[in-house]
Amino acid sequence: MGNNGELRVPFEEDEKTMNVNPTNDTSSMNLDQPRRSLQTKPNYKRWLRIGVYTFLLLSGQSVGTMLGRLYFDKGGKSKWLATLVSLIGFPILLPLYMIKSPKISSSNITLQSNPPTTTKLIFVYVSLGLLVAINCFLYSVGLMYLHVSTFSLICASQLAFNALFSYFINSLVFTPFIVNSLVLLTISSSLLVFQSDPVSDTSSDGPGHPTSRAKFITGFVCTVAASAGYGLVLSLTQLAFKKVIKKETFKAVLDMIIYQSIVSSSAILIGFFASGEWKTLKMEMDGFHLGKVSYKMTLFWTAISWQVFSVGSVGLIFDVSSLFSNAIGALGLPIVPVFAVIFFHDNMDGIKIVAMILAVWGFVSYGYQNYLDDLKSSSKVENRDSNEVSRSSSLP
Repeated sequence: MGNNGELRVPFEEDEKTMNVNPTNDTSSMNLDQPRRSLQTKPNYKRWLRIGVYTFLLLSGQSVGTMLGRLYFDKGGKSKWLATLVSLIGFPILLPLYMIKSPKISSSNITLQSNPPTTTKLIFVYVSLGLLVAINCFLYSVGLMYLHVSTFSLICASQLAFNALFSYFINSLVFTPFIVNSLVLLTISSSLLVFQSDPVSDTSSDGPGHPTSRAKFITGFVCTVAASAGYGLVLSLTQLAFKKVIKKETFKAVLDMIIYQSIVSSSAILIGFFASGEWKTLKMEMDGFHLGKVSYKMTLFWTAISWQVFSVGSVGLIFDVSSLFSNAIGALGLPIVPVFAVIFFHDNMDGIKIVAMILAVWGFVSYGYQNYLDDLKSSSKVENRDSNEVSRSSSLP
């Protein structure tokens, strides 16, 4: 009923204009035409934003994962430091606050007129920040003990976890294409349990060494747990944007990243000093196989890469959904394993190839469902605009 009331206002104004100028019989349609263009044009801007966010997510994820594995492969041993550099690079994003971006949608003006309380915002940023800290630490353990190609393929399971949490938290509607996608991605990750080459972090460990098998299992379990936690974080982030923050601006994305990173970095920093790993940093840097400069550059660019990933990930969450952001992350699966074979000489066996094919197939299935949803949404907008034009032209 409220929408009908809003629609009557311009029609009444058009009627008054027609009484003044009898030649405006077709002006009502001309007035509606720009309005229709304004409604359809943002779709192109939206997909441009989605394209930029997708590029940032994929590039940041791929480079960050590769550099993280390079750190461990060339002599790095600190799990806390590897986690810290993936979080502490957020200050480089501060200059982005100077970018003035328009609101994505004017439909949320009434929601934005009631900003959330400081207490609610603190609770959101602290709780999500602590969850991110735990997930990043588990990811670091997984990356330390697993081949980077195996690690990346296991991470595909986060899409299935995200869908499960989104069903309960964000009222996700399961369609056949989404179910197909989740099943394929789950099978893809599960297949890696049966591969026969457990990773070793020392040259003395062989493929059948019991310690290597234990480390492989530890890395596998930690990566799956981190994927589940990451799926939960994405769903909760989407819920926070919808129910608490209620803003659709780039500044809202930056606030989420910055404050969340402050909390998670602080938590990991406490763990880093409490563990005593900071005492061995000089020895670790001196023994890094590529030299001291490469050691520092590896950590520096790892920090930069994960901040680029954060912008893309959170941007996709508030512009589309948490599940879509996660699905785009699954798109990076073919990228990292291929680079891992080239730079780290990972073994790309039959199980990994099948897992990769299933993961890509799962992403395509989900992407097609998103395409159908967008077509359906565009069709509704066009039908509504057509009805407005018909009603305005039929007025006396």
